[in-house]
Amino acid sequence: MADLRRTSSLLRALGRENIGFAARSIVAQKLRSFLTLLGIVAGVATVIAMVSFVAGFNDAITGAFSDFGTTLVQFQKYEPRFGGPQALPEEQKRRRNLTLEDAEALKRLGTLAAAVSPERYLDPATTFSAKNSWGAEANSPVLAGVGPDYAQANNHGVDDGRFFTETDLAHAARVCVVGPDVVKALYPGRDPVDQELLLNGVPMRVVGVLEKKGSALGGSNDNFLFIPLSTFDEMFPQVKNGTGDTLHIATVPRDPRLVHEMTDQEIAIMRARRGLKAHQPNDFAIFTSEGNLKSFQEITNGIAAAMIFIAAISLLVGGVGIMNIMLVNVTERTREIGIRKALGATRKDIAAQFLVEAVTLTGLGGLVGIATGLGVAMGARYLLDFPAAAPLWSIGLGFGISTAIGIGFGLWPALKAARQDPIEALRYE
Repeated sequence: MADLRRTSSLLRALGRENIGFAARSIVAQKLRSFLTLLGIVAGVATVIAMVSFVAGFNDAITGAFSDFGTTLVQFQKYEPRFGGPQALPEEQKRRRNLTLEDAEALKRLGTLAAAVSPERYLDPATTFSAKNSWGAEANSPVLAGVGPDYAQANNHGVDDGRFFTETDLAHAARVCVVGPDVVKALYPGRDPVDQELLLNGVPMRVVGVLEKKGSALGGSNDNFLFIPLSTFDEMFPQVKNGTGDTLHIATVPRDPRLVHEMTDQEIAIMRARRGLKAHQPNDFAIFTSEGNLKSFQEITNGIAAAMIFIAAISLLVGGVGIMNIMLVNVTERTREIGIRKALGATRKDIAAQFLVEAVTLTGLGGLVGIATGLGVAMGARYLLDFPAAAPLWSIGLGFGISTAIGIGFGLWPALKAARQDPIEALRYE
């Protein structure tokens, strides 16, 4: 036991001595050390920043999908793609519109759905006015026509008042349900329920306020203005009669475990209604929260992989720089190595000295890189409102990478120093 304690004390003393050698070497060669560390700092900072951006973005996307229901299954006319309707393939342009009859069939024939919500949305490029009776105007809310099942299908409850009823829908009632942002703009300090709202000059009565969902990816989930679908069709017939994606049908299962079975059942109902044969593909689009989430994560992971590849090149350059500076140090300190060996230092002692110096150098670069990466991520979060969340493991990863580079690229110079012949080293000028 006494021998073990003496060995442990000796190792700690050697470790402190080697770290002291490393610190003095770095301080003595400040500029050279700084320039050598730039590659390590840039690479580690890129890794930390990218992990923070991807983790934060994925968390925000997951939260957004959770807000609108993880079991949501939605039918639309078109598949989403960049470039708008002009970029659609001809096959999709020839698709028939989804109809209210499709939604009614899903509700009547589907045995697994808890809610079926047909929805029409006004194109964001279409201008409309939403004002209160004394002239204040809402800030461009999302305007949609929906039915009584919307709240359940989209996991969007009512905080005050009520949602639409079948009676509202049957009589195209002049009523509306608004989001918290609309309340803030039109009815500050007032109870909005039973207040008048002028939609394109048409008086509507506010019957409900949606629960607050907050923001996601810099956009608000609370800036909504809903009216009964039948009322929407009367006021904006161009949407119903258009050739675009005029109707969305959102559904959720009675039991979350049955989401895949419900999806298969609803696809079969839609295919039968549209007269599709077994060999023909669907002429409608299907979206699920799970599928959309995976698609977003594949995109973000691909971007992250590309950025980490760039960071790896930077780290490789930094590692080569570490090897070069350590080889120079070995050459410059050849006489020092000879003296230490003459005083009894072993090859292991010499190798440990230079290896610790390399690891100390890269570890310092790793710490600076971690601080820089976290600074970039937090700056983007607070200044640009971009989601960024650095998980603790990413900090350990950044430090581990920098340490591994020190060991990997410092090993050859350390071994070269250890193999120096003491007689020749003492003669070195």
